[in-house]
Amino acid sequence: MKLFDLHCDTIERMEELGEDMLTDKTQLSLKYLPQMEKWCQTFAIFIPDSKRGADAVSYYEQVLAYFHKMLQKHADIVEMANTADDIRRITGSKKCAALLSVEGGAVLVGKLENIEKLKKDGVKMMTLTWNGANELASGSVNPEMGFTAFGREAVKEMERQNIIVDVSHLNDKGMEELMGFATKPIIATHSNLRSVCSHKRNVTEEMFKYIVEHKGLCALNLPHGFVSDEPMKDSKAELFRHVYRMLELGGEDVIACGSDFDGGITSQMDNPALFASFGDYMVEHGISRRVSDKIMFENALHFFEENIK
Repeated sequence: MKLFDLHCDTIERMEELGEDMLTDKTQLSLKYLPQMEKWCQTFAIFIPDSKRGADAVSYYEQVLAYFHKMLQKHADIVEMANTADDIRRITGSKKCAALLSVEGGAVLVGKLENIEKLKKDGVKMMTLTWNGANELASGSVNPEMGFTAFGREAVKEMERQNIIVDVSHLNDKGMEELMGFATKPIIATHSNLRSVCSHKRNVTEEMFKYIVEHKGLCALNLPHGFVSDEPMKDSKAELFRHVYRMLELGGEDVIACGSDFDGGITSQMDNPALFASFGDYMVEHGISRRVSDKIMFENALHFFEENIK
């Protein structure tokens, strides 16, 4: 089984609990590594809307330090990756390749020079907002708010520094504006299709088509509220509906995985091995192994080859 997961909130949860990466107290744990053929995992440092200014920076540094502490403790099974070649080498040695991202542009505290600091820290992606407003833009709490002047400059600087712009959580107005001024591919690290499930954080078909046209990524998200409007009886079948429609929209090369583990409640696929088994489920339900492998691992790897230098 293969898994290239573009988003989880687990490192923050581990730090809060004082647990290591082999814990059984979080949805995501490296105890599942022996079941994996290949596993690349993005660990997001989540900046809550309650933290702004110096508090946001302090919290980021606190969780970042814990991330590196865990990498050192578990160096025999996990290693930080910076390039696509790193990912191949690390996963080829049966370790988990760890990528670093940030969820929440408040970490920049309105200063463009902090983007360079994130780059030096090894951050590969940044989710521009969470649900509320920050110095760049807003999530769903402020649906009428678009990008600030600083937000537009921040996107340009992220593109220059090769930090990928992540639009999961960005509100519709912000997304509409971004599609007009972004010059590099964007990703939605944990968003499904709104036409299949109406949650406002899922992308519309127009947004998805933009991602397809500009060779970005849209990563399948597992928490209930983003998969189905109805009480879920079979999470794999419900998620498959999103895949099927995404493929109809030309998404074969852009569908990826973004579990959001430890950021929401899931069923049936509530750990990495079970999520990885979704690849076999797709094959059993008519998707070719080639396309299944692209969704579960290869599309994200190819994106990193093209966009992370």
